[in-house]
Amino acid sequence: MLGTEGAHRFQQALKQYETEPRTRDYFHPDKVASELGENVKVTIGLCVKNIESTIEHTMKSILEQDFPHLLMELIVVDGQSEDNTLRIIREHVLKGDLESRVFSENMGLGFARQIVVDNAIGKYVVWVDGDVVLRQDYVKRQVEFMDRNPKVGIGRARYGIWTESGPVAYLENIPFVVESMKDQKQVPLGICGTEGAIYRIAAIREAKGFDINIKGAAEDVDLARRILAAGWSASITEAMFYELCRDSWKALWVEYAWWGYGGHFSFHKNRDKSMPLKMSPLGGFLAGCLRFPAAYKLTRRKLLLLLPFHYAFKRLAFCYGFTKAHAEGYGHRTVARAMIGNKVRR
Repeated sequence: MLGTEGAHRFQQALKQYETEPRTRDYFHPDKVASELGENVKVTIGLCVKNIESTIEHTMKSILEQDFPHLLMELIVVDGQSEDNTLRIIREHVLKGDLESRVFSENMGLGFARQIVVDNAIGKYVVWVDGDVVLRQDYVKRQVEFMDRNPKVGIGRARYGIWTESGPVAYLENIPFVVESMKDQKQVPLGICGTEGAIYRIAAIREAKGFDINIKGAAEDVDLARRILAAGWSASITEAMFYELCRDSWKALWVEYAWWGYGGHFSFHKNRDKSMPLKMSPLGGFLAGCLRFPAAYKLTRRKLLLLLPFHYAFKRLAFCYGFTKAHAEGYGHRTVARAMIGNKVRR
């Protein structure tokens, strides 16, 4: 439990964080690690930035997990939020009994996730975003699955339907719900990301960790690609979570433009020639048409007739972000240097 000493340490951490933001751990990792020793089995990795509207739901769901809290730790990596994100996290941590550490960074999501990996004590990392709500048995089911399947590097949970969603968020949520309900042993690379997933630390380290040069999105799929290439598998588990999807067209545009920006780096790094077609508005419209039958069968909502247009819209936003990244040269030099380095080593 945090107790008086833990609460005092957190308050000191917050004061230092707010007045002296930089990449470091304000909970003195050596002390925490020695206190917890080998007892911690799973690390909750929470990477956040300016997510005050949903982080309260996320924190409640983390602290209400029925997995023994003495076997868990929480590592928060904040991208120097300018809203109340960190204060909300603080309020909930002080009420709970989960050992927590807070880091600050301004280098991007790949760097943030690698901070979690480098400082994790657990055997597994359960990745949680600031717009995700976990079922109470989520961590327990994820850990039990990984314990039973030692060759699995990534365990992907199933999406649930968040009943409080508006129309835009509902259209975004349902296709993921349908995809995760499929009876498939192997998870497609496209949904091997960190959201709703547990990663085995040994698999992450064998794959050389996250690419810290990736500033925006696609850092997780990039790592997943290397984990699978190293011989590990990815599987669907029985755990369930809920994503609080963007509930306006503007917010959805911003999100997918950001993904498109990150996708440009991945495109050049991995030479994925199919990406431009798959992520085009036409490809999105066709994808929405293909997903409509199963989605409608599940819910019977006529709103889903808009699914093809919804997909086309967000793929248009993706293309905008992709084009912007290309114009700014994001990924060009970094990927080129990496390719030259590989040739030299050969």
